[in-house]
Amino acid sequence: MLQRTPLYEIHVALGGRMVEFAGFELPVQYPTGPTAEHHAVRAAAGLFDIDHMGQFELAGPDVVEFLQQIQVWDVEQMAEGDAHYSLLCYEDGTVVDDIFLYRLSGRWLMVVNAANRAKDWAWIEHHLGRYDVALIERSDDLAMLALQGPKAEQILQKLTDYPLHTVATRTAIETQIGGLHVIAGRTGYTGEDGFELYAPVDHVIDFWNQLLEAGKEEGLLPCGLAARDSLRFEACLPLYGHELSAKINPLEARLGWTISWSKPFIGRDALLKVRLEKPERLLVGLEMIDKAVPREGYPVAVDGKVIGHVTSGMKSPTLGKFLAMAYVPAEHSAIGAKVDVIVRGEPKQAVVVKRPFYKPRYK
Repeated sequence: MLQRTPLYEIHVALGGRMVEFAGFELPVQYPTGPTAEHHAVRAAAGLFDIDHMGQFELAGPDVVEFLQQIQVWDVEQMAEGDAHYSLLCYEDGTVVDDIFLYRLSGRWLMVVNAANRAKDWAWIEHHLGRYDVALIERSDDLAMLALQGPKAEQILQKLTDYPLHTVATRTAIETQIGGLHVIAGRTGYTGEDGFELYAPVDHVIDFWNQLLEAGKEEGLLPCGLAARDSLRFEACLPLYGHELSAKINPLEARLGWTISWSKPFIGRDALLKVRLEKPERLLVGLEMIDKAVPREGYPVAVDGKVIGHVTSGMKSPTLGKFLAMAYVPAEHSAIGAKVDVIVRGEPKQAVVVKRPFYKPRYK
């Protein structure tokens, strides 16, 4: 049986078309449609229910030492209130999951993908060993929303006295918003500037309604999974199961910037070998020359020989171009390289282009 977030009835009442995603029943779009929702986030703001994602709290005397070992970023660089994107890796260097870490007062919050929640918990718990660390499941008592777009700050400011203009990208605050104690992270991981909001689950319906009312004049729209995917796609943000998996390592995915090589972590030796020998394949951006939609899983070929595959692809709502991300051998990864995407058995010409396709306007 599919799980539902506390906002399920609200989504249905708003006309949301509910679909299965990562074991949850979630809105893929509202009557406005995914294109209008996408443009609302680029021009004004959108509100997303992302409470399907998992949240783990970690605390204790050894928590920093443990986090240094379990994930790739150097958390000793993070001050209280900092937030950072990172990765959990297997010993062979492939990816368990991509995560966001928040350093809060006296504890850390780790946000994981919904489909990987049980796997990530087991992986982390397995490695606790001698570490004096408390691992606490918060997914069921913390509700998670995302308020994204250039007007997100002014909308949220109506509900709090905290000066939100002082909150920089990749930081987080804990304050009163809408009469609730809320953790607000400015990570923009949906693909635009904005806030990830963690509120008490018992009050999330009221909080959602407060946000929609506060943003009415600014053009705030409730947004579904389709817009969330197109927004992250244009910004070339990886999605686990597409650009990342247990068969893909961070260097292939061009996520070397997340790795702090100066510290030990699970998978470091394997990744050092890839770093020294260079990845055999790389994630690239493609723009279609021939008119065709390059969908996930379509083969990528050169001179009739399949060399890779599309991980995500669509017509970009913002740019109006048919674009894709794909894995190809390193020798075919240079900007300007010509390849074919096999669309329904027919080769359609494409060219390797710079990523991201769209650069979000982060604060």
